[in-house]
Amino acid sequence: QVQLVESGGGLVQPGGSLRLSCAASGIIFSIYAMGWYRRAPGKQRELVARITSGGSINYGDSVKGRFTISRDNAKKMVYLQMNSPQPEDTAVYYCNGGIGSVNFWGQGTQVTVSS
Repeated sequence: QVQLVESGGGLVQPGGSLRLSCAASGIIFSIYAMGWYRRAPGKQRELVARITSGGSINYGDSVKGRFTISRDNAKKMVYLQMNSPQPEDTAVYYCNGGIGSVNFWGQGTQVTVSS
């Protein structure tokens, strides 16, 4: 059974920092591209960051220079370091694992950026 379990969400002040974690099980983690997506109220889901099995990374335009994605294949973990978050980063953040046409999703974790 494939599971992606996010953790680390919560309330953070603008300009602060937060790290999201995603623990994967039931997949050969190292061959999957892993990513973080988010959905804000009233908006479509959008890419935050994605890292391939080979380590190539791409970021959504709105988070470039502020957020950093990383992965630990030995621990089957993917992380999102959120630095200097802003209120517009408030959303439910979802972990994604994909290979070819196969995609798995976590249940999401709420991130609220507010003073």
